[in-house]
Amino acid sequence: MGRFLDVALLLFGFQAAGIFAQAEPKAEEEIENPSTSPALAVTVEASFPDAEIFGIKLVNGEATESILSFLNEEPDPVTIQFIGGSLWTSDPQNSRIVRNLTTAQYAVEIPPGEKQSLPYRFQTNLHPQDLRLNLAAVVMSQSTFYTLQAFNGTVTVVDPDASIFDPQILFLYFFLLAAAIGVGYWFYAIWVVPYFPQKRRTTKKAPVKKIDAAPVTSDTEGPAVSTGSKTYNEEWIPTHHIQRPEARRLKSGGRPKSRGRAE
Repeated sequence: MGRFLDVALLLFGFQAAGIFAQAEPKAEEEIENPSTSPALAVTVEASFPDAEIFGIKLVNGEATESILSFLNEEPDPVTIQFIGGSLWTSDPQNSRIVRNLTTAQYAVEIPPGEKQSLPYRFQTNLHPQDLRLNLAAVVMSQSTFYTLQAFNGTVTVVDPDASIFDPQILFLYFFLLAAAIGVGYWFYAIWVVPYFPQKRRTTKKAPVKKIDAAPVTSDTEGPAVSTGSKTYNEEWIPTHHIQRPEARRLKSGGRPKSRGRAE
């Protein structure tokens, strides 16, 4: 029996969503008065805790909270089954539906003579404009379903306030800054750098290190001869390498005599 009741409530939920979409809003003068069904002594009215002085604003991307207060004046308990709504164009002469809102299931029973407040949250993502909001509740009493209108008034759809710490805004700033730097560097490299004189690159030669040879000593005794920075012992050097040959003198107009012939 319980499973059958859940299936019946689910099917009725889809029907209720259609009722919310097809129910055309009433005149705006009826907004201030709580809605009461002629066949059911149940009163419901809606309030918005985040409403401003200038009216109700629906911020795109943020949940809008409304509180629906029910008063059961029936001798029998009633059950709040569903709460839903829809957005309509603000022109009363040519009113048409713009968006159906989420239908929430409650199944909350209200005893006779008692009050019950239920929260209803919905979210919008529309272009900023003025629309009419219609909220309604489906109430069951003694296996009979009734539709009660909870709110019918003008609301304003607005975009959220932009913050400089928003990640999307920060990414946009970073992208624009990187693009500006890239364009500036390209302009500098193409149009500015060619007009500057080019500097010639000079290669520095590595300095040559002068290595002083250590003095060479011999085991044999003898005077050591020093030539420049080198020192060596002349005893082991042949004599004809040490003595310099004498320069031969040539007679003018003659040839040097050959020593190979004997006179």
